[in-house]
Amino acid sequence: MATEVRLADVTVVLDDEGEGAPVLLLHGFPATRRLWSRVAPLLVDAGFRVLIPDLVGYGASEAAQHVRVDMASQARWMLELLDTLGLARAAVVAHDVGSAAAQLMVANAPQRVSALAVLDGVYADEWAMDAIASIQAWSPLDAHRLFPVLARRLDRSGALKEMLATYQGERGGLQLIRAARDLDPQQTAHIGESLRGSGIPALVLWGDRDQFLSIDAVGRPLAKLLGAALVQLPGGHFTPLDCPTEVAAALRDFLARPPA
Repeated sequence: MATEVRLADVTVVLDDEGEGAPVLLLHGFPATRRLWSRVAPLLVDAGFRVLIPDLVGYGASEAAQHVRVDMASQARWMLELLDTLGLARAAVVAHDVGSAAAQLMVANAPQRVSALAVLDGVYADEWAMDAIASIQAWSPLDAHRLFPVLARRLDRSGALKEMLATYQGERGGLQLIRAARDLDPQQTAHIGESLRGSGIPALVLWGDRDQFLSIDAVGRPLAKLLGAALVQLPGGHFTPLDCPTEVAAALRDFLARPPA
């Protein structure tokens, strides 16, 4: 059952499942916490407590209109969420631009992150912003028309239907436009040295058919920066839905390792 946590000016809705070492799962754009619907049960079965929020301004999590829902703010809110839940540290697993929030958590509060796993994520200012330029430019007056276009573009197989369903209609379209316009690649452009010096165990997972973020241009340099193994998986960009068994197995083995 979903839990609602109120912070200043924002509300975070999350699923909190299982017992054991805490693992925070972060989605990206234009996803929701449903991205992890096939991975989370496998991690719970492996003995982890899994925290799965909608990022603020995405899905069911809300922010006041004057509040930016950029990834630097998401990082701050996720740390506040851990505080509210009484957790000093958690492993963070993040997909797509959600990995920007995760990297900022590491850069700003490395003592709060026990391990970092990035799936098809971002590196420096490489955020694949060209893929969302049309959404940033979309007129709010036509917000209700956005979901069908997005669904045709991303979900030809129907695999993303549950994850994207919340963005139907005017409200959902306005959410997407707002979130897209608040994305700022400069927020991670210059944090490389902080990430390199964090000493936090890291893993990078990448779909071998990712059409948005290149494994060579993004995945390999990110893994090198983090001192992480780079593992290719049989999937496209949305690996937690494309190949959940492989994702969960890689995460389970990584998270079960004792600290170096």
